[in-house]
Amino acid sequence: MKLSEIVEAIRKSLVKITDHADEEAVDDSLMYDEIYYSVIHGEIIDDYPDDKPYPSCLILGRNFSGEPIHSVWGYNQENQWAVLITVYRPDPDRWINWKVRVKR
Repeated sequence: MKLSEIVEAIRKSLVKITDHADEEAVDDSLMYDEIYYSVIHGEIIDDYPDDKPYPSCLILGRNFSGEPIHSVWGYNQENQWAVLITVYRPDPDRWINWKVRVKR
């Protein structure tokens, strides 16, 4: 999956948001503008090519204040829609440099 495909879908407003992602955004006080900004300026840190119904990826980005945001996106090649599966503020105790999961 390419980050550019997700970014293009965001720019074209071809985004679907799962109920789970919406709940997580509210729980972490995240606005969609800052989530989209974090993706546009972010990087893929993990790929999930076997996810169903679409391949997905974990993106690390930062909001307008520079705070880290993780978001998981699926992408439908057929209709070029991006799907926001979940989003959250990563826990510093569970991530090294926000990119690598801490082994427990």
